[in-house]
Amino acid sequence: MRLLRIAVANVNSTVGACRSNGERVVSIAKAAAHDGASLVAFPEQVIGGYPQEDLVQWRAFISAQRAELEQVAAETADLGAALSVGVTIARGSHLYNCAALVHAGRIWGLVPKEKLPLYNVFYEARTFARGHAGLLDNVQNVPFGDLIFELDFGNVALEVCEDIWSPDGPMRRRCYAGAEVVVNLSASPFRLGVAETRREMLATRAGDNQATVVYANLVGANDGLIFDGGGYVSQCGRVLLDAPRFREGFTAINVDLDRGKRLRHENTTWRTDQESFVAISPRVHNIKVDAPTRSRQGLVYPAPPHKSFFLPMADDAGSSKRNFCEDILDALALGVGDYFEKTGAFKTIGVALSGGRDSLLVLIIARRFIETRYAHLNVAARKAKATEVLRAFFMPTRYSSSETHKAAEVAARDLDVPFAVVSIDDAFERELTQIEGMLQPSESITAMTRQNVQARLRAERMWSWSNSAGGLFLQTSNMSEKAVGYATIGGDTEGALSVIANLPKTVVNYLLDYLLETTGWEGIALTLKKPASAELADNQEDERDLMPFPVLDACFALFAGEKMSEPEVYEALVSMFSEYEAEQLHAWVKKFIRLFVQSIYKWVQAPISLHVGNLDLERERALQLPVVQKAEWAAGS
Repeated sequence: MRLLRIAVANVNSTVGACRSNGERVVSIAKAAAHDGASLVAFPEQVIGGYPQEDLVQWRAFISAQRAELEQVAAETADLGAALSVGVTIARGSHLYNCAALVHAGRIWGLVPKEKLPLYNVFYEARTFARGHAGLLDNVQNVPFGDLIFELDFGNVALEVCEDIWSPDGPMRRRCYAGAEVVVNLSASPFRLGVAETRREMLATRAGDNQATVVYANLVGANDGLIFDGGGYVSQCGRVLLDAPRFREGFTAINVDLDRGKRLRHENTTWRTDQESFVAISPRVHNIKVDAPTRSRQGLVYPAPPHKSFFLPMADDAGSSKRNFCEDILDALALGVGDYFEKTGAFKTIGVALSGGRDSLLVLIIARRFIETRYAHLNVAARKAKATEVLRAFFMPTRYSSSETHKAAEVAARDLDVPFAVVSIDDAFERELTQIEGMLQPSESITAMTRQNVQARLRAERMWSWSNSAGGLFLQTSNMSEKAVGYATIGGDTEGALSVIANLPKTVVNYLLDYLLETTGWEGIALTLKKPASAELADNQEDERDLMPFPVLDACFALFAGEKMSEPEVYEALVSMFSEYEAEQLHAWVKKFIRLFVQSIYKWVQAPISLHVGNLDLERERALQLPVVQKAEWAAGS
């Protein structure tokens, strides 16, 4: 046996906070070494934070990262553990997203990322240069390039995030060159279902390369990106460690490296492929790390916890509904909490609680942040913290119903949130009078104006509260309404952070159903009793104004997600929604596309939103559509 204890470290780093991030690395490294780890894997860009975007144009920021990397090396010199650390490195006129190997007070090498994503929420190819096969250079007396590190326990290769998502990444090249352990440093944002995808992909890469693959992911949120942490150790296709997500810290496991060596010898196909590959591939450069790591005496063989090599372990994966809902709620609570704490600009968090579904879900998410952040406190102390930090405001007009008033009041009580009723009806009347004075004789106040005035008054009140109380004003519109412009510029599109702007209405309803099942809160039950309504006019219902939300969300997924034409969307809907007349479905498709295209100018003005899926509406990070366009092309030929 050749046993090695490997630690997967998750760090909640903040962009630009190089010293603070470095201190977190050192603290976790010390704890992992104390636990017996000889190899500790940290995430991508853990020193400078991720995403750094155009902050990398300040060379002082790059220099600060290099200085902090050296500080981390100095402060972990006596741990006896090798650390893989993510950092941005300058080489000539280029910048690189690198993995550094740090051990015994020294930086032994820098390995640049080769696959730079330029899709979805990623813009790395805009600012970073790529590493490539066979690259070898020296940057400030440190080897830089396509490297393998020879440590006393075995050969280690480093790579960064996207490198592992490509089957043609550097892993194969380095494993054929002798790497036994491949450490992937990642900053992979949360997306629905991504945990299962990552796990399967990591196991596949480990199996293909007959290697021990270590994957460490960033945790925490920066701007609208949420990183769920977690990580894996997978040996030759077998997942040995699945680290907890949504928390900072480390998880460790013992691995027998001789198993990988044995399987490479037994696998004749792997050996044949390796011989063919190395005959024609660029050379990978070996770095001899001549400082010993900690003693591995006392490590025990990683036997299955249930003491059987043949029987499966009990699987408590839980229901798919629970996993789906808990993942979303955990991610959004982390996004709200990190935005609130990392910006340093806020003392409280406020929600305009309407008695409707969207604002209720946002308040629940904010309350969940309190529960998570202060989990170390007792129940009474967490309730007191919620009362200290959170605020809910009900701002009725003549169109607000007693049912929504009661739903909002009870929900706030369920969540231990101070609740204030601040009518805007008098202000609404005065505003209509002032607007009439601005109109020409042939002009009159429209029904739409009457609705929008109410929304704008509420937003103005919330901003004024924010200024006075140091409050983080959370915007509460969902993705379905955002997609078709069913929101008011200067009104319910306002806020400092858009919490559920990338959740379709059907998902909002699904989450509330789940929360009602699991909590029994009366406020949720009262909210769900009444059909969804903006309550800006008499007898208003959202689905009557638009279309059934399942149909609307299907239109969004097919048109914006699958990039289908109008006839294709209609054909798909006919097969999905047999309960509706074909003519009605066709009308809804045409209405959706018209509203979607006409509303782009609205949603590009919305605040930063939290990303939880592969499709959302934020022009800077997701769906980059021209504001000025005509959808004539969508009708098909």
